[in-house]
Amino acid sequence: MTNRVKILKEKFSQSLGLPFEELLPVSVIEQVMNELNIKYRRRLFDPIVTLWAFLSQVLDVDKSCHNAVSRVIAYLVSEKLEIPSTDSSAYCQARARLSEKLLQKLFGKVARDLEEKVTVEHLWCSRHVKVIDGSTVSMPDTVENQKAYPQPKSQKPGCGFPIAKIGVVFSLATGAAVALCIDVLNTHDIKLARQLYQFLNPSDVLLGDRAFCAYADLIVIKNLGCDAVFRKHQSRKTAVQKGKITGSSDKFVTWYKPKRCPAGLSQSEFMTLPPSLTVREIYYYIIIPGFRTQRVSLITTLLDTTIYSALEVMKLYGERWQVELNLKHLKTTLGMEVLRCKTPQMVRKELYIYLLAYNLLRTLMWTAGNTYGTPPLRLSLQGTRHHFDNFIPELLAATLTQRDQIYCTLLKVIVHKSVPERPGRSEPRVRKRRPKSYPLMKQPRHQSAVQLPTA
Repeated sequence: MTNRVKILKEKFSQSLGLPFEELLPVSVIEQVMNELNIKYRRRLFDPIVTLWAFLSQVLDVDKSCHNAVSRVIAYLVSEKLEIPSTDSSAYCQARARLSEKLLQKLFGKVARDLEEKVTVEHLWCSRHVKVIDGSTVSMPDTVENQKAYPQPKSQKPGCGFPIAKIGVVFSLATGAAVALCIDVLNTHDIKLARQLYQFLNPSDVLLGDRAFCAYADLIVIKNLGCDAVFRKHQSRKTAVQKGKITGSSDKFVTWYKPKRCPAGLSQSEFMTLPPSLTVREIYYYIIIPGFRTQRVSLITTLLDTTIYSALEVMKLYGERWQVELNLKHLKTTLGMEVLRCKTPQMVRKELYIYLLAYNLLRTLMWTAGNTYGTPPLRLSLQGTRHHFDNFIPELLAATLTQRDQIYCTLLKVIVHKSVPERPGRSEPRVRKRRPKSYPLMKQPRHQSAVQLPTA
């Protein structure tokens, strides 16, 4: 057993683990496990082997547990060792034993360590910028999932799928996912954001859309030593003439504490809010054909107009679209939009492992881009994933010297797949490929089966 576990750890370290050799070596995983006081028995699927197998599973196009077990068997066969059962039960039980806190800490640590590699030229006005947004993921229709993350009330029981609302914070410089929170579908984005503020570092700038622009939240962000750039919420009306004008389309405005405690705040939190707050409002117009928005008003706590000019703040908000692309990469490119696990605990673990896999690819892109002089955010994540998957067999079969050469070649070919900048690009929101003509499910499957015509 010990020899097989050792072989599997070596195999995974040579393939999936190679890009993480600086950010996530086995020693770091063991250190986090010791911090969490995680004890485990000597099994084939110990926590480290299970973690690497889980990572390989979400990175693969075929995300079945059977495929992950088949990969483990193939690794052992290549070393002429006794193979385990082809049944995936042992692996699934090992995944269930994985600590949720361990996965959460690991993906966050990888993102933080990658952020430490960011140099001044990749920062915005010498500041680290974090961008925040919310999204949804669906999961198998099981009793446990429905209880924890109910389907929309507009759908009949048995005709929909459980859906969870997630809030994610990304680094604007590296594209890595920094923090995640999970809640039920009808949770407002701002409630998710209040769970994520703890992951901000002093002097960070938080970038988000109008859903996050609230008086209390601007106060909280300022108290953390950070600043915010949000689009002004549509319910807040400010006359053009009001405020201290500091430049063209740029002015200081005083916001006053709400008269009543907003939903989501406790009375004690509401009482600690100051009576007023001075913010900066920057407004501009968009005249690009195809864009729905024509006038944009930004609210920011960056009051120094010399360091943070209105033009720089406008450009920064234009970068907010990166969070939409990052979520698209997670949900569409990697396949996180439809999860496979059948219990809420495993659903959360699956989300964390997806973010860890995503950060692995971002690490590769960052290393390749900085090694060969290409902006890392301009590289294709899907192209990186293709090259990475195809290079794994070569990394496994190579000697130590050959492995370093293959890894350098991998970094070189990654930069060949860069995405061109296309500012102002707009496309009609239509679908060309027609869906199948089957009707929608309007009652549970077992009821529909009873009503099928008999021969």
